[in-house]
Amino acid sequence: MCTTNDKGAGRVLSGLRMATGGAATAIGRFLRAEDGTMSYVAIFGSIAFMTMGGIGIDLMHAEMKRNKIQATLDRAVLAAADLEQGLDPELVVRDYFDKMLMPDALTSVVVDEGLNYRKVTGTALETMPSNFTKFVGIDTLKSDGTSTAEEYIQNVEISLVLDISGSMGQGEKMAQLRAAANTFVETVLAADNEGLVSISLVPYSEQVNAGPLITDTMNVNWQHGYSHCLEFPSTAFSSAALDTTATYEQTQHFQWNYYGVNEVVDTVCPQYSYERIQPFTSNEAALKNQIAKLEPRAGTSIYLGMKWGTALLDPSTRAINDNVIASGKGNANFAGRPFEYGREDTLKTVVLMTDGQHSKSFRISDWAYDSASDRETWARNNLWYYLQRNVSSRNWSNFYYQKQNTELGDQLLNGVCEAAKAQDIVIWSVGFEVTEHGAAVMQNCASSPAHYFDAQGTEIEEAFHSIARAINQLRLTQ
Repeated sequence: MCTTNDKGAGRVLSGLRMATGGAATAIGRFLRAEDGTMSYVAIFGSIAFMTMGGIGIDLMHAEMKRNKIQATLDRAVLAAADLEQGLDPELVVRDYFDKMLMPDALTSVVVDEGLNYRKVTGTALETMPSNFTKFVGIDTLKSDGTSTAEEYIQNVEISLVLDISGSMGQGEKMAQLRAAANTFVETVLAADNEGLVSISLVPYSEQVNAGPLITDTMNVNWQHGYSHCLEFPSTAFSSAALDTTATYEQTQHFQWNYYGVNEVVDTVCPQYSYERIQPFTSNEAALKNQIAKLEPRAGTSIYLGMKWGTALLDPSTRAINDNVIASGKGNANFAGRPFEYGREDTLKTVVLMTDGQHSKSFRISDWAYDSASDRETWARNNLWYYLQRNVSSRNWSNFYYQKQNTELGDQLLNGVCEAAKAQDIVIWSVGFEVTEHGAAVMQNCASSPAHYFDAQGTEIEEAFHSIARAINQLRLTQ
């Protein structure tokens, strides 16, 4: 017989059975359901994507560190290579890394320096532990960098080729040229250029007096001792070099022009010592002293001035410089000049100036200049003064011949200018109150239209100053 309590307990047990059975049914339905489930491929794919994302974070962190190292290296070596800073270059680089809180990252600093250059190379490396890349077998990541900076103060070889022909006697031309040339010399021979910039001053008119320091090293068929001008064959103007194996003819010593008196002061070959080439010097006082004495004379042979100007930048004239230094009149700092072409630390440049164009040039006939007595006669007598008083007019033309005219002079100048440009010699040209023809010839010779200056009056000083400043800027290569 069941009591009331037994019946209540039965109902509770029955409810529990129903609840348990419902839960089991729900669990079964969940296990049997296919919507919202993840396959094994999806599970492993998700893990792979998370790993790759982590690796990407590791690599991004390493790249950020590499960029920081490289940027610090770049700034540090640039500062250290600056020739104007007097600190130890290595200490400069290390200081940059100290301030960027990476003192241990810098692995090496190599410094190579000399009189006119400094080269600094820095390398750095930092190793970082990996977070995710270790899952693919990479326990550490490395961020490294290297950087090199160098600064050269270039050696500069300059030929300053100045027209001192007779037309320079007009007005204030010569005084204006002297002022311009002095400004140029002062600017390029600034104190910080000492031992680096050499100038060869080449005054020219109808000829160029090379002087004994130069001609003593050459093979010359000497005929007199009055002056030191040489004749060049036309073939010489297809090259910037001076053929030191050739034998050169000495230019005759005589005066062509006639001024009504028997004087021989305006000779075809400049005869005074201050009219000679002054080669391979940085003596500002000596250059200015010579410039102050220059006087107008004779005709105009631009091509001869340019030939000597380029020759004194060509390695073929190194023996001449050696002779100048050995004589005690040179600068030992310039030993080895002119340097070879193509050196990164050397700038070769010509500054060519004229106030006109090529004029005709004459020589005495060989038969009238083939003996010591003939040469003495023409050294004492103005040619036209002598002819008008001692020779019948119908025979005058027998005594001389034309050696050069404007057209030939232009051709020879063009040849030597092109030869110089082929050797990367920088040519600046200044036309000082020139004709349209003269301007065209000088523009053609210049390295580019920007290297030509058309100057009027006192503008010539600004032209020379601008060229000098440009040369100083070109001198610094970083």
